[in-house]
Amino acid sequence: MEVLNSILKNKIIQSIIAIIIVYIVYKIISTIFITNNKVLKEKVSLSNKGKTYVKLLHSILRYIFLGIAILAILKIYNVDITSLLAGVGIVGVVLGLAIQDALKDIIRGTTILSDSYFRVGDVVKYNDIEGEVMALGLKTTRIRDLATENIISISNRKIDEIAIVSKFIYINIPLPYELKLEKAESIVEEILTKSKENTNVKDCIYLGVRDLADSSIKYQIKVEMKPKNKLAVQKIVLRTILEVLEKHDVHVPYNQIDVHNK
Repeated sequence: MEVLNSILKNKIIQSIIAIIIVYIVYKIISTIFITNNKVLKEKVSLSNKGKTYVKLLHSILRYIFLGIAILAILKIYNVDITSLLAGVGIVGVVLGLAIQDALKDIIRGTTILSDSYFRVGDVVKYNDIEGEVMALGLKTTRIRDLATENIISISNRKIDEIAIVSKFIYINIPLPYELKLEKAESIVEEILTKSKENTNVKDCIYLGVRDLADSSIKYQIKVEMKPKNKLAVQKIVLRTILEVLEKHDVHVPYNQIDVHNK
């Protein structure tokens, strides 16, 4: 019994026991509230956002219990935790000022996840770049540029500069004033029909006359597709427009400048 008491009084043994106890409690809480949680499992199966939440919760819980283990060991070695925490608090303020941009990224990253601002697979626009969201992190969001295939990392604090790209594009078809309205609209309908033959085009609708421009009447159509196919669909529809106009021997109007010599 005395031998056992002497062993238990050993600070190294006490530290090991403290670590084991903290680890066991961490595993129990992690298993019950995260790993085996039915709600979280449903989120994981439904979306990538759920997987991100689980990883985030595991990470937060791990750091909390790591801190508890460190404080327990310091207590065993009779370190004044109160004064130490006060000093850590001052250091924390200094570090907070130094890494405030990183903190903004983390806060905004949490906002993106909790508010479902956008998700993996969505197509977003940042400055002049349109890209598909490849990964969501606490500090950065990675997108794949649809035009160049480049992978770009965007700081989460710039979320206000990111817009979700619509699944619709609007295209104006310029036709000459000399073309009768009935004939013009029949040409537009033919363009719609041919555009719909492409598998990437979900729908194509005629919206009517958009503008009476200087050299042409602009007839507007709305094309629906997956946002990530936007560039490809736009090229297809524009080519279809030219093919149909060429078939009907209709020339696309362009601005002309008349020069008069005196």
